[in-house]
Amino acid sequence: MKTFLTFLSVTTCALAITAVPATAPVASAQQASDAPAPAPVSELARAIDIPYEEFTLPNGLRVIVHEDRKAPIVAVSTWYDVGSKHEPEGRTGFAHLFEHLMFNGSENAPGDFFEPLREVGATDFNGTTSFDRTNYFETVPRPALERALFLESDRMGYLLGAVTQGVLDEQRGVVQNEKRQGDNQPYGLAWYNILEGVFGEGHPYSHSPIGSMADLDAASLKDVRSWFRSHYGPNNAILVLAGDVDAAEARPLVEKYFGEIPSGPESVLPEVTPRPIPATIKETMNDRVATARIYRIWQIPSLNHEDATALKIAGGVLGGLSSSRLDNVLVRDEQLAVRVSADADTMAQTGTFDVTVDVRPGVDPATVEARLDQIVAEFLAEGPTADEVQRVATSTMARQLAGLESVGGFGGKAVALAQGALYSDDPAFYKRELAELASTTPAEVQAAAREWLDQPFYQLTVVPGAREEQYVEAGEAPAEPPAGQTVAAGPEEGPAPGTRGAMPAVGEIGDLDFPDVTRTRLGNGIELVYAQRDAVPITQMALSFDAGRVADPADKLGLQSLMLSVMSEGTQSRNAVALAEAKERLGAEIGTSSTADRTIVTLYTPSPNLAGSVDLLADVVRNPAFAPAEVERLRSQLLAGISAELTNPGALGMRALPPLVYGSASPYAKLGAGSGDPQAVQAMTRDDLAAFHQAWLRPEKLKIFVVSDRPLAEVQAALEAEFADWSPAGAAAAKAFDGAAVQASPRILLIDRPDSPQSLILGGQLTELSSRDELLPVLTANDVLGSDFLSRINMDLREEKHWSYGAGGYVQRYENSVPYIIQAPVQADKTGEAIVSLRREIAAFLSDEGITPVEFQRTINGNVRELAGGFEASDAVLSAMQQNDLFGRPDDYYETIAQKYRGLTREQLDAAARAALDPNDFVWVVVGDASTVRPQLDSIGLPVEVVPAASVAGAASEAE
Repeated sequence: MKTFLTFLSVTTCALAITAVPATAPVASAQQASDAPAPAPVSELARAIDIPYEEFTLPNGLRVIVHEDRKAPIVAVSTWYDVGSKHEPEGRTGFAHLFEHLMFNGSENAPGDFFEPLREVGATDFNGTTSFDRTNYFETVPRPALERALFLESDRMGYLLGAVTQGVLDEQRGVVQNEKRQGDNQPYGLAWYNILEGVFGEGHPYSHSPIGSMADLDAASLKDVRSWFRSHYGPNNAILVLAGDVDAAEARPLVEKYFGEIPSGPESVLPEVTPRPIPATIKETMNDRVATARIYRIWQIPSLNHEDATALKIAGGVLGGLSSSRLDNVLVRDEQLAVRVSADADTMAQTGTFDVTVDVRPGVDPATVEARLDQIVAEFLAEGPTADEVQRVATSTMARQLAGLESVGGFGGKAVALAQGALYSDDPAFYKRELAELASTTPAEVQAAAREWLDQPFYQLTVVPGAREEQYVEAGEAPAEPPAGQTVAAGPEEGPAPGTRGAMPAVGEIGDLDFPDVTRTRLGNGIELVYAQRDAVPITQMALSFDAGRVADPADKLGLQSLMLSVMSEGTQSRNAVALAEAKERLGAEIGTSSTADRTIVTLYTPSPNLAGSVDLLADVVRNPAFAPAEVERLRSQLLAGISAELTNPGALGMRALPPLVYGSASPYAKLGAGSGDPQAVQAMTRDDLAAFHQAWLRPEKLKIFVVSDRPLAEVQAALEAEFADWSPAGAAAAKAFDGAAVQASPRILLIDRPDSPQSLILGGQLTELSSRDELLPVLTANDVLGSDFLSRINMDLREEKHWSYGAGGYVQRYENSVPYIIQAPVQADKTGEAIVSLRREIAAFLSDEGITPVEFQRTINGNVRELAGGFEASDAVLSAMQQNDLFGRPDDYYETIAQKYRGLTREQLDAAARAALDPNDFVWVVVGDASTVRPQLDSIGLPVEVVPAASVAGAASEAE
């Protein structure tokens, strides 16, 4: 059900960088042998603990409660034992469709469920469907727990009276646009072939949870009501409460709201026997992709099988680690591929072992396939080393620590307990997995790999070309399910609405207690901004340099992208493999990225390995080797990535919009270069990279932001040891914002992307807002217009018209510019009408249809009440610290924001929105099939220009 709004970035600038010699002096790098030893895997495992209590109601509802008092919030997670594997032939997609239907109100809570959840300040609220289960989850302030339990129980026991034909038609359309959105991506059709090829036609796991268009079209009201009665009773569900609650508090509340719901039928597990594929199958399909991709898939057993953990480790060794066998051979050494991965995806009753290889452009996929055969054969013959097994175990546990900081959401503590209970009848199943991870030997990994990978497999190679499999929009209604595959019958009309009374009131919710932020400096003047969070033993850092994508030279767009990627692949004391292995032994992750205004190097590490991880971080930042061979290898990868951007609708739109919003003079037009200008990237030298690094990644341009469970003194000492002797060398570069941004006149740019079942609509407008002003009024007003699920834009295109899986608009806050961006992926045949509807909604909102009292109260209440849940995790705190610094806000800004919200008025919000936006001043970019879309645009009243996708590659540089 999740609405995916991948919001855009956009940028541009002209800047000279003085070249520096390749032998520019650097700080002496500490040798790997001198680095602190990593903490034992057993120590990391001990830090992962989720104590719980459980009880079962007479109606069969299993309840699990985990107490975590770190914040006044509770995660509510409801898991149903029904997924796509339970769907009979002709009814594919039913579990996922019903997931959507259960968000559209119940008998005692009519209307969209997002409304009462938003009003109480719920965070992480959503639902998902997999092969094995359907789940719903929300994290709410503790005083709103009764409201959340009322809502969850009402859709469990009192739903069908609210499931009308109109609701079914609405959500069917939303789901079909979710399917179009996924299928519209490069390689978007591959997994339909893979699932059927691996499992065989008719197998419970052989079809995607999204279902087929024909089956979705054929779903009747009787069908979906029968499906609900067959699967969604309390005896077929698990309820997990995790957070500021204990079992003694929880039990009477759960009994009150769920106790009277009658039991229903038990879900019956389909018969599934994991077995190797009888004979290897190799297929090829064409798609509009930039690089060939090889998918090689074996069928393996479920997560409960004795080989499951060993196969997970095998996946890490082969293609999960940065230093994996496939990475080292295919990507680094022989450069036959630009990306590889391998993983054992174990599910409740079966699993797949997945190897994916993106072939380097110009290389014959058959050559890569043959080399892949050899690497897998060598692995099966030799097995992994003890060091490889240890690195997989450490890296896996480090990721577990990060996920378990949250009580709920997509991967927090509630999820670990629920899936253990549902799939293994053991909420503490995660402990068994961790114990096996820590104790599995290389010989056991080799034995499991031989058992399951020395077998036939299914292989699909996707090659560039026009799609041969045309997208199917609809089909004939399927026949009734065959004998033995029926669903329970039910009346055509639902029962009368229930009478449970009003929803529970929400108690008083206190204001956010944001962590205290301390500012200090290292010995050489580098500022350190620190906050302590002790829920889990992890440390997260962001080294933020005053550079960003606007720092790219105008004639070398993509220089920073290439520099950052090469910088991460080797230092003067560690080559790429040695660096990757060192990180894996510590469970550390070091990443590089650039926003419009800042260049950032991040560190995530288990705190017991803090000193060793900071040693690696400093080596990456201060001593990059820029080895010529690595420059050439990563140049090829970057060029392949740029080619891939030109096949992706979102990336195409991101390239085209900035030059229209900013014009050629503003540095922010450079954001239209995406990952880079391919011609400029092709011409870059090793000296260019070294010069950019010296000019921009310097101590005087650096601020270090840290959130850690360790005290400031320990963190500062670790940083002092590695950074305090860092002094500037050579001349620094500076950003120039002399040229004013000048937006293009309103128009529509249509980027022709043939065979697109969906169009991506982007709108942009340059506002006169300043990022350093208090923008809370306009940001809050936009919650109503575009940035919330319940916003006018999303409710119109998704819920009312069901032309989109999700649409919205947002205020993009850069250091020196504040544009407003709209994003709306819509079904292709509704592109023109959708733009008309967007313009009408925006114009009405900015004129005589401003914020209503209901919208105002819901937005203010929700924004205040969600603060504790919004800052539960360290990464959210770290991001807020950086944003406060960038926009000149005090470090305690979020301590005071609740009062700021309460001081706002409807009139103030309307005035702020109307002062910032002009409904007639948007420029539009549409990425879609011109043969379908162009006729729809001609009557809108704006000039329309059509360009091929390939022409967008140099859009930012042409804007210069």
